[in-house]
Amino acid sequence: MIKVLVTGANGLLGQKLIALLSREPAVELIATARGSLRAPLTAGTFHTMDITREDQVDKVIAETQPDAVIHTAAMTQVDQCETEREACWFNNVTAVGYVARACERHKAHLIHLSTDFVFDGTAGPLDEAAVPNPISYYGESKLAAEHIVKALTTPWTIVRTVLVYGVTKDQSRSNIVLWVKKSLEDGKTIRVVNDQWRTPTLAEDLAMGCWLVAKWKAAGIFNISGDEMMTPYQIALRTAEHFNLNTHLIVETNSSEFKQPAARPPKTGFIIDKARRELGYAPHTFSEGLGILATQLS
Repeated sequence: MIKVLVTGANGLLGQKLIALLSREPAVELIATARGSLRAPLTAGTFHTMDITREDQVDKVIAETQPDAVIHTAAMTQVDQCETEREACWFNNVTAVGYVARACERHKAHLIHLSTDFVFDGTAGPLDEAAVPNPISYYGESKLAAEHIVKALTTPWTIVRTVLVYGVTKDQSRSNIVLWVKKSLEDGKTIRVVNDQWRTPTLAEDLAMGCWLVAKWKAAGIFNISGDEMMTPYQIALRTAEHFNLNTHLIVETNSSEFKQPAARPPKTGFIIDKARRELGYAPHTFSEGLGILATQLS
């Protein structure tokens, strides 16, 4: 039996982890979130835990004594991180320090979620040995958090991912697939960039990757993403085609047309050979991912 604590249980990845780990007979699940739990918990226990409160973090981890902590909670809105830097740093760096120190004190394996935005996007797709060079404040905060995790004397893993999509119970946050689908269903014309490259990741696949890390006690850095390199424009076209929506409403553009507070890396995407080899990670294709999403929405 392995005892796994999940932070950010109300987020997209958090909800998928709760669903997955609830079904694992070898797991004793501890779900945590800042507020009340939004999705039903069919197994395990729930504890309120605000990651920005060090006393609360230490109390919950001390009381529950998890073997592994999967830390998904973060401030992930890239433009908001650029304009609200103090809040970004507090949530993405200071709070990671609280979680990391609690894991070290109580001998828990910390599995920390990071991002392709730690890279400048000049040379994708990237493997785990690629040298980070963030070009946004969000990326800077996530890289600073990685440094905190790497300094631990107890087991740690950094899971980097790319452009996660999926369906949550409450649909409080959108993602590229849901945004495209809803916009086209509403008859809106959308402008989508064709000069950025990513390997979009189904949330269920990311949850499985995190669980495999915990299960095998795998340490170090792992890229966990889809394995199809696409531009947002290509993602939009394939989404429209899958849901039989009007592709003529999708207008191809480039990133120079968008004036966003935060810079985006032009080309990231991940090479996932290490995760396949060491974890047995096997992501769905993008078409399969859209099929899973369609089933959940219906």
